[in-house]
Amino acid sequence: MPTLRTPRLTLVPLADEHLDLEYELDSDPEVMRYLTGRASTRAEVERAHRRRIETAPGFGFWMGFANDDFVGWWILRPPHGPDQPDVEGEAELGYRLLRRQWRQGYAREGSLELIRYGFEVLGLDRIFAQTMAVNTPSRATMASAGLTFARAFTSAAGYEDVIDGAEQGEVEYEITRERWLACSPGGSTTAAAPPPAT
Repeated sequence: MPTLRTPRLTLVPLADEHLDLEYELDSDPEVMRYLTGRASTRAEVERAHRRRIETAPGFGFWMGFANDDFVGWWILRPPHGPDQPDVEGEAELGYRLLRRQWRQGYAREGSLELIRYGFEVLGLDRIFAQTMAVNTPSRATMASAGLTFARAFTSAAGYEDVIDGAEQGEVEYEITRERWLACSPGGSTTAAAPPPAT
């Protein structure tokens, strides 16, 4: 995995030295609100770290820094689990930011770079992102990065009794290689993102 850069962010591949930063992120219950509904324990973060390190070649987790300040992480990985059919040429986009870094445009900026990397370097055909239907901030980030609504679904993970709002289901947003090429000539991360679908 290469180190990726945007105007404000340096995205470095996840390594063992980042474990404490992962714990700082995942131990905030507000960060985890739409993921598990609670803060993660140190043991849970350590187990998650081991899973995150083991990714397919070219895919994985990137830790994002603005200068030396930790912002959060971004992910690009092949589909996995019951809610993501295993389709060749597709990948899931994800992001998780420290609360103090919210509402500064970092989630969009890092996502645009991973989308560029996925299409331009990995040759993907489609990139998608999923979240709870009630997670309006994440949905807004997806739209601002050029992804459009693809479907609503009920997760097979069974979060209904754990996370407030889970009973409203999940949503998936997507961008295809064809649309990315049409909206971002040259694949530049500094180009304006395609407008959200109306």
